[in-house]
Amino acid sequence: MQGPTRCSFFKALLWALALVALLQLLYLSLLSGLHGRQQRSRYSELFGGRRADAPGRPSEQQKEQLKRALASGGRLDASGQYRIYRDMLGPPERAGRAPDLVLATHTSLSNLHQLQELVGRWQGPVSVALFAPGPAEVRLATLMLYALGALCGPVRQLVSAHLVCHSGDLAAFPELEDRAEFARLKACGDVFAKLARAGSGRRNYALGANASYPNNLLRNVARGAASGHYTLMLDVDMLPSEGLREAFLALVATLDAEGPSGIFVVPAFEIRHTRRLPGAKAELLQLYQVGEIRPFYEELCPRCQAPTNYSRWLNLPPDTALNIAYTVEWRDPWEPFYISANSVPPYDERFKQYGFNRISQLLSSGEFPLLMLTVVFCETASTSHAASEHWACELHMAGYIFSVLNNAFLVHKGFKVPSEFHAQKDAENQRNKVLFRQFKQELKLKYPGSLRRC
Repeated sequence: MQGPTRCSFFKALLWALALVALLQLLYLSLLSGLHGRQQRSRYSELFGGRRADAPGRPSEQQKEQLKRALASGGRLDASGQYRIYRDMLGPPERAGRAPDLVLATHTSLSNLHQLQELVGRWQGPVSVALFAPGPAEVRLATLMLYALGALCGPVRQLVSAHLVCHSGDLAAFPELEDRAEFARLKACGDVFAKLARAGSGRRNYALGANASYPNNLLRNVARGAASGHYTLMLDVDMLPSEGLREAFLALVATLDAEGPSGIFVVPAFEIRHTRRLPGAKAELLQLYQVGEIRPFYEELCPRCQAPTNYSRWLNLPPDTALNIAYTVEWRDPWEPFYISANSVPPYDERFKQYGFNRISQLLSSGEFPLLMLTVVFCETASTSHAASEHWACELHMAGYIFSVLNNAFLVHKGFKVPSEFHAQKDAENQRNKVLFRQFKQELKLKYPGSLRRC
């Protein structure tokens, strides 16, 4: 009797094991199918599907915006050397029609990951011009801009993105292999992490022997999205103080009635360690006292920022509102940081790479546009300090007054030291120096009646 009973027991055990294995296979099959549907859903939604819009995803209108930008083929710049694709993500959302302060910035792919912190600090409209030299970089840039728009809500809501490449390169919708890469990005943090890895060890201007970084063209492209508004122009690795946009708009509301025609200067600093970037002046003062923060360019060119009078600014009495603290007379080789109404003339796009570039923002003779708190980031090395200096001298010759603001400031991530620049910097500076001499002669013709001199 034990034999049949034992046999039945083993049969039952085998059937039970088979059932468990079948259930496991069914579970894995269902899980795989669910994952596949999720991926197909993402593909359908992000690459031409017609599903209803889901929270946190780009709308059909936004997807069509990218398609239109790419289908246009871009437009060539004045030199015919570069192709410009504007509004890849659409314009940032702005409430009402009142003048706003738009943060305009420019970068290559190596520094695009810094946009995350910049958007988080600014909390307002941002315009970024992205330079991509070569077909491979153009393809990657298109994919990453789309990924930012698809997975990063703040970017989609606040940022207008513009792609600049060489005239012979054409941007296109991501290929199949690029879409597979995109499918591995599941959240906004994944996109910025991928950008950070791609930019690790690379420098913004070190693009290779056949690629010059067209900084002034990029500045003009970024500023172009701020029509009718004020512009804060800075590089992507520099942060403004917290609440600067709101404080500026409150200040301009009180000064508009007086019709000011001055430059409102914002002191700039650089911080040793970037893990703690100050947002308010009180915090900046604490870090300054322990040596974690110092005036911008203190090691490379202290004279370039000396007229700002950091000692006086640091010892101003506390004030909760943004106001004019004191005025300063321009003197060589001062490079003030500022913001302007977007009506100011564009930068001279002949200047590229390092040296003598920001100086070239031309102001028409006899024209005194309203300049309110414009900030310009100086990204060049010590030998290129004349770039901002000459630009500021144009404003000086045109009759502008330089007023320093009490609470606003800028912080550059990391101390500026000579070793951080790429090897071709000095040669680039010399090439632009020749162009700068020509520019100075043009400046004299531009302001024949000015009693001021550079």
